Parts: sequence; structure tokens; C-alpha cells
Amino acid sequence: MDSAARPARLRTTGEAPMHDTITWPDLRGWHRPLLVVAAVTAPFVLVSLAGVLLDGRVLVGAPIWAKPFKFAVSIVIYALTWSWLIAYLPRHRLVRWAAAIIAAALLIEYVVIVGQVVRGRQSHFNVATPLDAVLWGVMGTSIAVLWLANLVVAVFLVRVRIGGRPLTWAVRAGTVISLFGIGMAFMMTRPTTAQSGSMRGGDFGGLIGAHSVGVVDGGPIMPVTGWSTTGGDLRITHFIGIHALQALPLVAVLLAHLARRLPVLGDEVVRTRLVLVASAGYAALTLLTLWQALRGLPLLSPDGVTLWTAAAIAGLTLAGTVTVIGAGRARRAAR
Repeated sequence: MDSAARPARLRTTGEAPMHDTITWPDLRGWHRPLLVVAAVTAPFVLVSLAGVLLDGRVLVGAPIWAKPFKFAVSIVIYALTWSWLIAYLPRHRLVRWAAAIIAAALLIEYVVIVGQVVRGRQSHFNVATPLDAVLWGVMGTSIAVLWLANLVVAVFLVRVRIGGRPLTWAVRAGTVISLFGIGMAFMMTRPTTAQSGSMRGGDFGGLIGAHSVGVVDGGPIMPVTGWSTTGGDLRITHFIGIHALQALPLVAVLLAHLARRLPVLGDEVVRTRLVLVASAGYAALTLLTLWQALRGLPLLSPDGVTLWTAAAIAGLTLAGTVTVIGAGRARRAAR
């Protein structure tokens, strides 16, 4: 089926005057390998949660099953999102192969994570033994391949229309920010200053790379997220960036629902501009968390400069929102 015929597979879930049409593809059009990955990984949400509750082992300062739990939740959400989005794309061979690679890379990464937990070993950055090094090499390669496959699909995705303009621009912005978030993984794989020194000094500890900045991984952490409370943590930007692909489309969907109660949001132009304002604010927040982490500052202990920058981002986002709504009301009154 070519791209011209593709929209015929979409069904309308709701429409109102001056509202963009929110469309959802038929489930048969969703990418099946990614659906399989979501289905296979979903039970491990409960398995890992049980492990957190029943297995008392601790690894790198956190319950040993915490990482499989967080990754299972993230992979299920991520795989379902991409499976949905790919249903809007033409049945191009490059798209199908790239999507299949995304599915395979997600599955490989999760298998390594769970396998290392069963062995009681650290999955990320661990090259202490030949087997650990091979498994980390496989995982690192899968991350690089995942990013490239995401880039290929993103090139196609930013060229199509999904529903109305608000949802289309939300998906486009979310895709770009998500690519940036995935790319944060490469920053974590670089050896820290201490690790480089230990390799030169002959007392190498078996780790290359780290999540934390300014402190050693495994120190005091936040509950649930596991992010450092004493130093910077690159996983914050990684998390926020990746899930822009869900957060920003949800903004568009929420605005579409609110449009039925708030007349000013009935104008598609207003909702599109609000989505763009939200996207700019989200991108700025993502960069702010990276800047904070690189300076070795914990998320919950920002310095004054970080707080002022956050306030400026919030203020500009609010000002943009008020301006867009005000202009929308003026246009509505002029009609």
C-alpha cells in the first residue's frame, strides 16, 4: 500500500467545528514486531516489581531489580508509541527495516539487563570480566543501532501529517527531542576522569562510563528513579528527552479535548501555537537538566543560577501561552 492510500486505514474518533480531527490507525496497521516487544516485556514489569520486593540484593546502591523494572516500563511505553506512529508512515522498505531494528535493539538490551541481574552483575559500563565486556559491548552496540534506526524513522515521520496540525507538530517536536534524549546514552559511556586515571595507574576497577557527574555511581539516590542526590545525573536528561515523544502528543490531545469546553481552543491555529510553545519549553527544560547535571548538581539541589534559569523558562512559556490565547480571543472577537 502506497503513502497516498495509507490515510484510508485511519478511523476518526471525534470531530467538531474548527477542531482538528484526532485519528487513530487501525490496530492492524501498528508495527507488529514492536507490539511483540511490548507484549514480551510487559510481564517483566510485574516480575521485576516482585524482585524488588522479594530479592534483598543491592547493586550500585539500588535494589538489584530496580533497573529491570524501570526499563520494562520504559520499553513498553516506547515500543507502543513507535508502533502507533509507524502505522502512519508509508510501507517503505527502509521504514519497515528500521522499525524492526528498533524492536530488536530494545529486546537485546533488555535481555542483557535481566541476564546480568540474574548473575548478580552490573549490566551498564561493566567490563570487569571477558563475559561482562562482551555483554556490555552488545548492549552498547544495540544502543548505537537503536539511535540510528530512530533517526531513519524520524526522517520519514517529520514529513507526514498525523491528525491535525497540533498533533502533527507535537509528534515532530517530540521525535527530535527524543533523539536527543537517546543520544545522551553516548555521553554516559565515556570514561570518567577517575576511571581514566585508574587505567593509566594499573588499578582499573572494571568500569568504563557512569551515570553520575562529580560523584561515583552508587551513592545516595532518589527513591523510584534512582537518580543521584549528591551529584549530577545524566539519566535525568535521558529520561525527559526520550519521553518527549509521549508528553508532547499528550499535550495536543489534551488541548483537543479542552477545545470542546473552551471556545478559544476551538481554533486549530491557537492549539498549534500552544503546542509549539510547550515544545519550546520542554526542549529548554531538557537542556537545563543537562546543564545542571554536567555541573555536578543534583536535581533537587539546584544552585541559584539554575533556579533563575528555570524561572525564566517557566516565565517565557507562560508568557507565550498567554500571548497565544490572547491573540486567539482577539481573532475570535474579530470574526
